[in-house]
Amino acid sequence: MNYKKSEAKDAARAQFRGVWAAIATPFTPDGELDEAGLRRNMRQFTDGLRIDGIFCAGTMGEFWALTKEERKRVVEIVVEEARGKCKVIAHTGHHSPNETVDLTRHAQDVGADFAVVINPYYPQAGEQAIYEWFAAVTARTEIGIWMFDTPFSGCALSPQLTARIAELENICGIKVSRPLEHYAQVKRLCGDRIVLSHPSETEWLTLMRDYGARVHMSSAAPFMMQTPDWRLMQKYTELGLGGRFDEAAAVRDELAPVREAHERWMREPWLQHRIIPIAYLKAWTEMLGLAAGPVRAPLLQITDDERRQLKADLERSGLLKRVPVAKAA
Repeated sequence: MNYKKSEAKDAARAQFRGVWAAIATPFTPDGELDEAGLRRNMRQFTDGLRIDGIFCAGTMGEFWALTKEERKRVVEIVVEEARGKCKVIAHTGHHSPNETVDLTRHAQDVGADFAVVINPYYPQAGEQAIYEWFAAVTARTEIGIWMFDTPFSGCALSPQLTARIAELENICGIKVSRPLEHYAQVKRLCGDRIVLSHPSETEWLTLMRDYGARVHMSSAAPFMMQTPDWRLMQKYTELGLGGRFDEAAAVRDELAPVREAHERWMREPWLQHRIIPIAYLKAWTEMLGLAAGPVRAPLLQITDDERRQLKADLERSGLLKRVPVAKAA
């Protein structure tokens, strides 16, 4: 963190740009935290894919299945490996406000650039209670904090409540995991006070062109849909941020076969069946040579039939042929 609490909003506007990846937490075959695998993955993200920032210990990272000590260790490793290469935003939300504060202060102390905090998710709370919860957390922390609005939390943030929370001193952004109509309302009410990010790679170019979005911060697409020698998401992002939208669209269209597979295995289970598809994500990334391992309960492991279908889809998309033979699973 290289700014004062009062500067959090300005720091976020300056630093959130480009493509940030929401990363998985790799486990060993027996289900333990794979620290060595996480370090290898981080080097792929920073040195190979040259991603602009890392979002760790969030939904993609199975935060609910990690102990508090494991969550802290993930943040420590990510910060160590990212130092001097890219920015880090750490998810520090917890249903306990005291634990949220502890995790957030830890992220700040070990060198994370920002934190992101999910809505209080049990028990369900009204808007005033949610506002007071965020007010209590921000009053006890210094680091810039993003809201993390997801329907899986059970507590939706209305655009009006979002705008109210955005007035808190170190609230500086929001991950809007909702339809574009909701995103547009939040943008209209919050203006440029905070940074907005939406998890859909499919809509990313539209968000840049129509809403002035500057950062894709909240999905696994940056490392699922690219390889070090085929960084098309990075390329069309830079073109879009430079206002060259027609050129960006042409590059984006080259990703269509991979996007189709991504929609089938990542977006459709999520949107149509409310299944968090981390098992599919991990199998996909293992095929790209990344450390992943099993998921933890209560998520189900990918079946052998699903793994075969996934591999066939990725082969048809052309993605696997871009992976060095030594790395392909």
